[in-house]
Amino acid sequence: MKLRPLADRVIVKRIDSETKTASGIVIPDAAAEKPDQGEVLAVGPGKKTDKGELVAMNVKVGDRVLFGKYSGQTVKVDGDELLVMKEDDLFAVVEK
Repeated sequence: MKLRPLADRVIVKRIDSETKTASGIVIPDAAAEKPDQGEVLAVGPGKKTDKGELVAMNVKVGDRVLFGKYSGQTVKVDGDELLVMKEDDLFAVVEK
């Protein structure tokens, strides 16, 4: 199955966080928090203004983004857990 987001929505796949601290302590899955970073898999065409003009998206496929812990709607597609959220729910793009 393939998802195509509408309007100003994006589809993000969470990037797994480190399971080991800098000092070498292993964090069990039950204690680990959900990661707040992800990779953009798909973007919608953009948001329309009141005048009907299309405002382009600021993120693109492949961008690594930061978002809130409880942002977006979780969906399962082909066994993968993905997030569908509005572009406004994204905080920043992580530059490499």
